[in-house]
Amino acid sequence: MAKLTIDKNLNTDNTPSTDNTPTTDNTHRRRQASQSSRRLGPLARSLQAATLALAGAALSTQALAEHDVKLGLMLPYSGTYAALGESITNGLKLAIEQEGGSLGGHGVEYVTLDSEANPSKAPQNMSRLVKGDGVDVVIGPVHSGVAMGMLRVAKQTGAITIIPNAGLEAATNQLCMPNVFRTSFSMWQNSYPMGQVAYDQGHRKIVTITWDYAGGKEDLAGFEQAFTDAGGEIVEQILVPFPSTEFQTYLAQIASIAPDAVYTFFAGGGGVGFVRDYAAAGLNDSIPLYGSGFLTDGNLGALGEAANGVQTTMHYAETLDTPQNQAFVSAYQEAYGEAPDTYAVQGYDAGKLLAQAYASIDGEPDREALIAALEAVELDSPRGPVSFSASHHPIQNVYLREVRDGEHHVTSIASEQLEVPDSACPMKS
Repeated sequence: MAKLTIDKNLNTDNTPSTDNTPTTDNTHRRRQASQSSRRLGPLARSLQAATLALAGAALSTQALAEHDVKLGLMLPYSGTYAALGESITNGLKLAIEQEGGSLGGHGVEYVTLDSEANPSKAPQNMSRLVKGDGVDVVIGPVHSGVAMGMLRVAKQTGAITIIPNAGLEAATNQLCMPNVFRTSFSMWQNSYPMGQVAYDQGHRKIVTITWDYAGGKEDLAGFEQAFTDAGGEIVEQILVPFPSTEFQTYLAQIASIAPDAVYTFFAGGGGVGFVRDYAAAGLNDSIPLYGSGFLTDGNLGALGEAANGVQTTMHYAETLDTPQNQAFVSAYQEAYGEAPDTYAVQGYDAGKLLAQAYASIDGEPDREALIAALEAVELDSPRGPVSFSASHHPIQNVYLREVRDGEHHVTSIASEQLEVPDSACPMKS
């Protein structure tokens, strides 16, 4: 069963949430006023009515100002992807804490639900947050399969949803909708720039390899598009049954083909296993290894020297030498005792997106006003400048990174302010 927790983050002035108390107090006051008014003359009753109306308006305004924004976090907090869910949550909360713990003057209440990275539970879990808990915004998921189930409910209910990781193209293309935003990436966005990089570095014949599932195949498609358009050739595409990490047979196949280079998409434990096995087989001495940034992101400690020289393309690197990133890295380390990764930045930018949108709204925000405000946001992010396309996908830099001595060193901007093709999106004019 999915785990649900509620965490209230009150305003910085420690004013508590009003909950149902104002309704009870107002009812009691009306009864007292009704009894007293029978003993007053018409003029006195009129003055009293006006006074009570003003008092009621003041109470109503106070209640609105104290109304918490409910954020539903549908992320993995157990299993393989638990670390990703925690990083996103940490980044989100850090961003909101930097805004005084509030959004547009409203306190923030977090309702966290463990998605378990289980697609079959996604519609039920999303419904629970939106219909049962009445959250204002849903933030999630990590897993693209979970996103498919979430998006069906988002379409039915109109729930405002911010995707802080899942990279499936359809979310902001074929399935895109006005109430869905993304602060992460699509598989294409991080892999496409590497195709031109590999060609420019002199490679003409490349083997690609990934798991046999939608996310991996979307990633390879982006790389292959750019590489073949430049004049290169994919001599073999290898698909490994998901989630197998037995790579020896495939590495022997690569060695027998002897391509100029290899491009891959693996992540998490799969990324660690592939990079280690690739180095152990001695392939990195003669066949350069390229990949989407998730190959090494969050894995550098486990990879050790095996990752040295691996080049990846990604929309963030912890070593980006900008004031914005330096401030973020320092604040994150102070708050959580470790360096941030890409997942933390994606959560952080989800928080900053909400903070900027809520701050721009006059009065009590409604769904339409919040969507319009979110669309207009431009972020000065740790990853660089970020704005949003008509389909609500981030327009952002993609960096070329090389692993050296346990760090991602940014060697160039592989693609500046890259916008994802979204011709199938009905919101695109």
